[in-house]
Amino acid sequence: MGEDSLVGQRDELGADAGWPAPLVDLYRSERTGLVRLAYLLTGEAEVAEEIVQDAFIATRTAWSGVRTPLPYVRRAVVNRARSWGRHQRVVQANQPASPMPTPFEADELWDALGRLNERQRAAIVLRYYEDLPHRDIAELLGCRPATVRTAIHRGLARLGKEIER
Repeated sequence: MGEDSLVGQRDELGADAGWPAPLVDLYRSERTGLVRLAYLLTGEAEVAEEIVQDAFIATRTAWSGVRTPLPYVRRAVVNRARSWGRHQRVVQANQPASPMPTPFEADELWDALGRLNERQRAAIVLRYYEDLPHRDIAELLGCRPATVRTAIHRGLARLGKEIER
């Protein structure tokens, strides 16, 4: 979905119909990075696009109560990606075995990230991709900073072992 799909058409005054100007500016400046974040958390480009789109729509709906827009949208993206991941695990657990083997694509880091638990994966992506401090990651994941440090430490150790294989 392109930039215009969210902000709509401009009227003669230059304002985007129904969208607060700061939110439109945030969308234009941060959309690509947020889509990358969602992609790193889900592994699905189309899903990442939808997650970001949904996060901005939810932010618009709650706009009157949003004090810090970027952290609010980022949290919405992370929460939606985690929710999508939980849903995918339920779908996969209840899916019959495929009679045809699926093709294997070799991407060791991506495969290794996929073997981490949800909290470790999110903590590592938020720390090393988004460059967020432990305190902000803890707030996003709903845990303590010490839990984030432990998740990152254990996740990196597991990544190292997975990549050595």
